[in-house]
Amino acid sequence: MTTPSYNLIHEPGAAPIKLWTRGVPLEPQAEAQLRNIARLPVVGPHVAVMPDVHLGIGATVGSVVPTRGAIIPAAVGVDIGCGMIATRTSLIAGDLPDDLGPLRRRIEAEVPHGRRPGRHDPGAHATPPEASVAAWRELDPGFRRIVERHPKLKGANHLNHLGTLGSGNHFIEVCLDEAERVWLMLHSGSRGIGNAIGTLFIELARQDMRIHWANLPDRDLAYFTEGSRHFDDYVFAVGWAQDFARRNRQLMMQAVVRALRKEVRKRFTVDEHAVNCHHNYVQRETHFGESLFVTRKGAVSAREGELGIIPGSMGARSFIVRGRGNADSLHSCSHGAGRVMSRGEAKRRITLAQHREATAHVECRKDADVVDESPAAYKPIDQVMAAQADLVEIVHTLRQVVCVKG
Repeated sequence: MTTPSYNLIHEPGAAPIKLWTRGVPLEPQAEAQLRNIARLPVVGPHVAVMPDVHLGIGATVGSVVPTRGAIIPAAVGVDIGCGMIATRTSLIAGDLPDDLGPLRRRIEAEVPHGRRPGRHDPGAHATPPEASVAAWRELDPGFRRIVERHPKLKGANHLNHLGTLGSGNHFIEVCLDEAERVWLMLHSGSRGIGNAIGTLFIELARQDMRIHWANLPDRDLAYFTEGSRHFDDYVFAVGWAQDFARRNRQLMMQAVVRALRKEVRKRFTVDEHAVNCHHNYVQRETHFGESLFVTRKGAVSAREGELGIIPGSMGARSFIVRGRGNADSLHSCSHGAGRVMSRGEAKRRITLAQHREATAHVECRKDADVVDESPAAYKPIDQVMAAQADLVEIVHTLRQVVCVKG
C-alpha cells in the first residue's frame, strides 16, 4: 500500500485535514485555525493544506476549503482574485542592458504602485490610460448591477486602480529561466474594489449569522448558504472582482512590455499564451462526484496539465509548474513560499545589511521599507517545492534580475 504524501488530522465531528507540510514549518496558530474551519458543518469532504501554509485573516493562507451549498466570504478574503501572470519573451540575458537600474525605474514609471506620500489614493492612476478605460467599459455593466443591489460600493475605487500594482507583497519582476531566456512576471489582484466587495460581504455574513454565532468556532467563519438573501449577490460580485483582477494583471503586463521595449534596443516578441492564474478565489468545481464551492486561499489550481506559477520570495527562485491533477489536494498546489515571520517580526529581526546581502543579485529596492519582504521572512522555496512534488512538476525555474515592489 502506497504511503500518502500528506499528513492527516481528523477530529471527531470535523472534516479531515490533509497537509502537504512535510519538511516545512507549520505554526501552531495556523493549525488551530485549520481545525476551526474543518469543524464547520458546510466544509467537506476534506480540507487540503499546501506547504506554504501560514496564519491568515479569516482563513489560513495556503488552504483549499471545499464547501457544500455555502461560501465563507472571509475565507476568500478581501484581496479577491489576487494572483500571478507570467510571459516569456524572445530575449535572452545578453540582450538586457548591463545596468538594470534604468529598466527598474522605467517599470516603476509605467505602472502605478506602492504608497505615495501626499496622495489621497496611493498607487492609483492620476488619469487612467485608454487601455484601462476600454477594459472598464466591459466591466462597468457588472459593476452597475452590483451597486444597484449594494449602493455602499458606489464610491469604491475601481477605474483608477485598473492597471495598477498596489503595495505589500505585490510585485513585478524580470526573470531569467534555465536557458537564460527573459520572462516578465507580476503579482496583484482586484485592488480597492475587491477589498470593498470582500469587506462588505464579510460583514453581511456576520450579520446574517449572529443568531448562530454560538455554533461558530470563529466569527470570521460566518457563511452564506445557497438560497439565502445575499448568496447570489456574493457569487456574482466575487466572480466580477476575479474578472477585474485578471484584467488588471493583463493591463500591467502590457505596460511592463512597453517599459522593456523602451529600455532594450533589440526587437523582441512576447509569448501570447501568458499564464494568468488566481490564487485567492472561489469557484464551483466537481470533486469526488460532488458539486462544491472551492475556496483557494493562497493556493493555485493544479489540474492535470494545467500551468501555474509559484513565486519564491524576493531574491529567491520562482517556478512555472504543470499540475499533476492530484485528487487529494483538490487539484491544487501552493501559491508561493509562505511567510515564517509576520511583517512586524521581519522588520524587527532582519537587518538592512542582511536584506541587501540576500538581494545582492537583484536590481531592487534595498531600503528599510521592504525588509518585511526579504527572503528570510519566507519559507525556503526549495523545501516548499519538495513537499508538493506529487502535486506539480516544474516546467521552468526562474531567477529574478529586476524586482519592483509595491
